[in-house]
Amino acid sequence: MSETQATKVVEVVPEKKVEYWKQIIYVMTAGWIAIWVYRTALAPIYPEISAYFGGATDSQLGSISSFYFLGYVLMQIPSGLLVDRFGKKTILIPGFLLFGLGTLVVGMANTLLVVYIGSVLAGVGCGTYYGVAYSLTAEHVPSSRKSLATAIVNSGTAVGSGIGMISSSYFVSQLGLPWQYMLFFTFFLIIAMVFIFWKFIKGNKESAAIVSQTKMITEIPEAKPSLKTLMRPQMLGAYALYFATCYAYYLTDTWLPNFLSTERGFEGATIGLASSMVFFAAIPGALFFSRIADKFSHKKVSLIIILEIVAAIMLFLAVQAPNQVLLMVGLISYGFFGKLAVEPIIISWLGEHAPKRGIATTLGFFNFFGMSSSVIVPSLTGAISDATGSKVYAFYLSVIIILVGTTIFYLVNGRTKKA
Repeated sequence: MSETQATKVVEVVPEKKVEYWKQIIYVMTAGWIAIWVYRTALAPIYPEISAYFGGATDSQLGSISSFYFLGYVLMQIPSGLLVDRFGKKTILIPGFLLFGLGTLVVGMANTLLVVYIGSVLAGVGCGTYYGVAYSLTAEHVPSSRKSLATAIVNSGTAVGSGIGMISSSYFVSQLGLPWQYMLFFTFFLIIAMVFIFWKFIKGNKESAAIVSQTKMITEIPEAKPSLKTLMRPQMLGAYALYFATCYAYYLTDTWLPNFLSTERGFEGATIGLASSMVFFAAIPGALFFSRIADKFSHKKVSLIIILEIVAAIMLFLAVQAPNQVLLMVGLISYGFFGKLAVEPIIISWLGEHAPKRGIATTLGFFNFFGMSSSVIVPSLTGAISDATGSKVYAFYLSVIIILVGTTIFYLVNGRTKKA
């Protein structure tokens, strides 16, 4: 080939750009990592936090997470409405800045009351994220890859959980660093994410143009969601199922490290490592079952029900295990079949039944009812522990709740065809 020909070949090669829907997946995954580092960093170091505040009880420690999730849940419906009205980027960036402020308040607190205030602020700030993340995937990701894309985005929760639990266990429990350092580390992650959102998330007009170009508008009916639509039996069944799913998941998120430490003999960094295995096991489970759901889209309801039942059985077997090996097998199996595996399929199913315009509002209602369990479970589990001397009864309760929620979902949607 001559020099002239080589030059021509170089000139006609177009610059490769990452498609916007793929860019969304990367950015939203990173956002969940930052959020979940915060959510899980404190759970493995409750004993250190208790000592710092003069011997706080399990109920008081559990309330730290409960106040965070209270702010998060209360923001779900307003956030969905605001996102649909003003745009995703406009709401997301201020929300994350508030998240950062709340994180700093918790890290600098001298009393539990101030910790609770900071937790509420952080929760309100994070409350803007869910509707933005999954309305972006609903609008821009090709329909044949929606469940898989949601699973990838959700994998950020597992990665963030692992980082939070392992880091706090190692640096605080094992090396003896102040527990506040984990909050300051999270603050820097949050600020980095604000810059990433500003650079990579497109505004309303640009986003609408991309949706129009990809001709994805006709995938879901255009009607705006009404209260009647949001509260029809199909949706109520999904809300009940998600409440039950989240209840068990946030029990493991907030209290599993302490349970392993105080009742199953785990020590130091192994607490965080063992707890994080639940979340890491969820990544292959989510990717595997999401591919199945995309391939057999007409079987999503059946797949959801099977996963929920298996997850409940695995969690029950884990807390019944007579030794640490069987306990870890049960917990890892629960992670593989549990919330992070089934949630992308539920969200994908929900997107098929929700109006395209106003999807963030629909997701806000869905997440509000589901995440209400996260407000209840941390402090309720602490109260059960204070009253009985063990958290095992709280795990039994979560198994029952999963089975009840799954039964309600099946009765409402088991034989319902897509509208």
